Amino acid sequence: MLNDSAFIDGFSENLTEDYRLAKSYVRDIPTQALVYIRSFTHKLTRQLATPHRLTFTSPNLYDRIEQLHSARLIEPSIVRALHRLRSDGNRGAHPEKYHLTQTQLVSIAEKSIEHILHLVAKLYPVLHQQVAPSYTFEPFDSFAGRDLCYRAVMNNDAEAQYLVGMSLKAKGLMLQEQEQALAQDADASSTQSKLPTKGEHSTAAEAFSQAGYWFELASLHHKTAVFEHGVSLLHGYRGEVNLSEGEQLIAQAADSGIVEAQALQGFFYLVGSDQFEVDLAQAERLLTLAANAENAEAMSNLGVLYYQAQQFENAFLWINKAAQAGYPNAQYHLALMLADGLGCSSDLTASEQWMLEAAEQGQVDAMLHCGSHILHDDNASQQQRVKAEGYLHQAIKYGHNVTAMIELSVALADGILGRIDVVQAAYLLTLAKTHGNDEHLEVIEPLWQSLAMQIDSVIELNPSEDEMIALQQAKLLLEPLSTS
Repeated sequence: MLNDSAFIDGFSENLTEDYRLAKSYVRDIPTQALVYIRSFTHKLTRQLATPHRLTFTSPNLYDRIEQLHSARLIEPSIVRALHRLRSDGNRGAHPEKYHLTQTQLVSIAEKSIEHILHLVAKLYPVLHQQVAPSYTFEPFDSFAGRDLCYRAVMNNDAEAQYLVGMSLKAKGLMLQEQEQALAQDADASSTQSKLPTKGEHSTAAEAFSQAGYWFELASLHHKTAVFEHGVSLLHGYRGEVNLSEGEQLIAQAADSGIVEAQALQGFFYLVGSDQFEVDLAQAERLLTLAANAENAEAMSNLGVLYYQAQQFENAFLWINKAAQAGYPNAQYHLALMLADGLGCSSDLTASEQWMLEAAEQGQVDAMLHCGSHILHDDNASQQQRVKAEGYLHQAIKYGHNVTAMIELSVALADGILGRIDVVQAAYLLTLAKTHGNDEHLEVIEPLWQSLAMQIDSVIELNPSEDEMIALQQAKLLLEPLSTS
């Protein structure tokens, strides 16, 4: 009986290599597996169009899927399956935007492989006029990482060196997020016991440093590695930040057609940077190139460019595409445009749906919006309030959002969440003061006074020993505010 790779090969030889590579990297480098899944999906749309001599009017994958649908060449279930694969592929291209752990990325990549096989089985009769043959699925393995390391070191293989760097970069991003969360937890409990010690596992800094080494080595012969080497210099992966050389390398990669580099250089021209002054014509050119190549961040920034130029219909077009591609920032801005009817008809229901979608994917402003909206809704259920608390905690964790700190502090002090926690409320106020500006401090001052009076009044009631300990701890947290 056929194995799954032979099954894909029988369906289309043009798709075999992307499938094979995607499957081989699922366990070791899931982000790269998802990038190959996106490439597979792009080629599959071309495969579906060719027999019908359909010429695509856009290089954008979302547009191609919709054009196949409009031409009635694929049924709705196929449309949904293609969009799901496209969305998963975008997660691989921008893992840091979705706050996904390595385990979650592996799970998404594994499920995407399953989705590919189910989709091809459905499409087999469409392209070959016969029922799909039976096949057996060969289990995922974890040999790809070892093979890459061998090729990178022993064969001086630039592609392998680049992929080793990408694996280490993804590891660094995830460790960085974990370390930030642990540091915040330790700060909240006034102890460092939760922080990882040297030797427990590698740190984010170590992973980034190793990634930077491999990107620099691979950049001698690998175009995409030139871009990643530039990024590593911008962020100081190996210790020192070098903005000028980093941006020059990114420009070099953009000139050679690397989509991610075009997207980033376009952003430089949009907002200005160390080496590039604002040039909206250049920004539009580069962002359009990257957006048409399905770079969701470029789509979103192209929408921002048009929004700033008050070309709201064009802004809505590209922000909508980026949102449909699963990009959280675009989903948040699409919600705002739908609420205000900018470049589109006002649709409050759709606006709310997109705001919730952005919040679920970790967009800080959307989480703040949804969390605050629930807390100020007198008719919200306890389950909704728990959800709101989670949103605000996430907004604080990922964005150090001061407004979220204040909102959550008030909710905990007033019992809006079904309990009163003056210690946590006091801690959040001190945290808000640390990160806040003068405008925030004007709000924090009366809240501090109110909370301090609340604590003193409860202490006068002679609470239990445990309650007294908590109240005294809250008073200690508030003391720095009273003396500043």
